Amino acid sequence: MTNTVVLEGRLSRAPEEKVLPSGDALWTVRVVVPRPDGDRPGVDWVDCSVWTGRLRLSVASWHEGDVVEVRGVLRRRFFRVGGAPVSRLEVEATGGRLIRRSSPA
Repeated sequence: MTNTVVLEGRLSRAPEEKVLPSGDALWTVRVVVPRPDGDRPGVDWVDCSVWTGRLRLSVASWHEGDVVEVRGVLRRRFFRVGGAPVSRLEVEATGGRLIRRSSPA
C-alpha cells in the first residue's frame, strides 16, 4: 500500500505563511485541479501544507494563478476551533515545482 499524491493545477490564491501556537511555521497553498474526463464536470481544490525548509523557500515565490506540481502524502490534521475539535484532509507536500507563471493582469 502507498500514500502518494501528485497534483498538477493552478493556485487559487497566493501561498500563505502560518505560525502555529507551537511556534512552528508552515506555508499553505490551495491547488485547483480539473476533474478527470468522464467524471462530473468541474474542478476540485486541495489544500496543501509545506513544512520543509527548501520547499518553503520555493513556495514563497509562487503567486496566485501559477500552475504548479505538488507531490506529497495525504494527512488528516486535527485542531480546535473555538474549543470544538475539527479535522481536515490535506496534502503534506514533500516536493513541488513551478510549471508556469500566471499571466500578469
